[in-house]
Amino acid sequence: MPAAVHRAPWYRILYIQVLIAVAVGIALGCYFPEQGRALKPLGDGFIKLIKMMIAPIIFCTVVHGVASMGDLKKLGRVGGKTLLYFEIVSTLALAIGLLVVNLLKPGVGFHVNLAELGSKAVQTAHEYQDKVHTLGTTDFLLNIIPGSFVGAFTSGDLLQVLFLSLLTAFAITGLGQRGQPALHVIERIGEVFFGIMRIVVKLAPVGAFGAMAFTIGSYGISSLQKLLELMLGFYITAALFVIIVLGGIARWCGFSIFQFLRYIKDELLLVLGTSSSESVLPLMIQKLRGLGCAPATVGLVVPTGYSFNLDGTNIYMAMAAVFLAQATDTPLDFGQQLSLMLVAMITSKGASGVTGAGFITLAATLAAVPGIPIESLALLVGIDRFMSECRALTNLIGNGVATIAISRWEGEVTPEILRANLRHATASPAKRS
Repeated sequence: MPAAVHRAPWYRILYIQVLIAVAVGIALGCYFPEQGRALKPLGDGFIKLIKMMIAPIIFCTVVHGVASMGDLKKLGRVGGKTLLYFEIVSTLALAIGLLVVNLLKPGVGFHVNLAELGSKAVQTAHEYQDKVHTLGTTDFLLNIIPGSFVGAFTSGDLLQVLFLSLLTAFAITGLGQRGQPALHVIERIGEVFFGIMRIVVKLAPVGAFGAMAFTIGSYGISSLQKLLELMLGFYITAALFVIIVLGGIARWCGFSIFQFLRYIKDELLLVLGTSSSESVLPLMIQKLRGLGCAPATVGLVVPTGYSFNLDGTNIYMAMAAVFLAQATDTPLDFGQQLSLMLVAMITSKGASGVTGAGFITLAATLAAVPGIPIESLALLVGIDRFMSECRALTNLIGNGVATIAISRWEGEVTPEILRANLRHATASPAKRS
């Protein structure tokens, strides 16, 4: 006789709690905007709690995964395949963004007068421009090296943590059997950090509520009307990219993109509420391991993807830059748009750990491409929060699919295992029993 199934009440399911919190936050922001703006610390506090755990979890995951691999040739092979995949898909995302914005032409007819944007908005644009100096290619390469061992964990830059993790893993591997006790300690410490993360995630509805109430209370739904065409174009383009491009890659790997989306629905809703894909990074690591992907591959691909595989950010940068050119009546020929795409490919790689990364990398791109006035960036300040949600969702899905694709490429997991694990995870509790 089958064991009794203990099904949690609907109100205790995390993604339902997040959905309710987002809805209540939107309502509060609409009808009580002042109170909504006052709730900003709730969203910011939750993001800080998540970010507090990212660096140690990534360190333990990468060190344990790579050191357990043992074969450094395999590590180099996986790393090479990962970077090749990232460059191909990221470039495709940029090209699709350019194609759609040239077809839709959302900025044509705006005839924006930069002098009318207001001194405060223009000042905001210049503040973002000042930040892009940290995104230069030389500085970017130097910034990968932390100032100290502890500094890598406090800088907020995932690439520094990844760099330090790889050095540690190589050192443990070089010690042979003598390094095994250290590896076991790191594995146990990693389990502790994941346990802390499970506690923190229970506060997700509170964070989503505060973040959404602040967003709607600050900008209002009516403030989106003027730039609605750009937003809709971006959301539709990102959705088509997920369904067609990432869906095609998923089909090649032997699974359905829609079933994968159902599998990570909790994470998607959390990203929607917080506008940050970093908020679910540790959770995605666990989910991808649960599908059968090797821990070493997950530990290498996922954190690297947060700097090198930003599909949503690439689509946004291509569309937003051309939109600003159209809005300010700045002509851009094919050659200039090609230069724009090449610059965006570089600037997008330096955004890891930078607050407002999508907006700042756009500023870096505009600063590097002459013609489009940097002051025009002020046009997007009011809607960037809404755009960032779509950027984060697309980036998250792209990194998940990338990890599975690399695992399939390495022969670590079969299509049959992927489909079976997805079916089991997305089935109802009664069916799983």
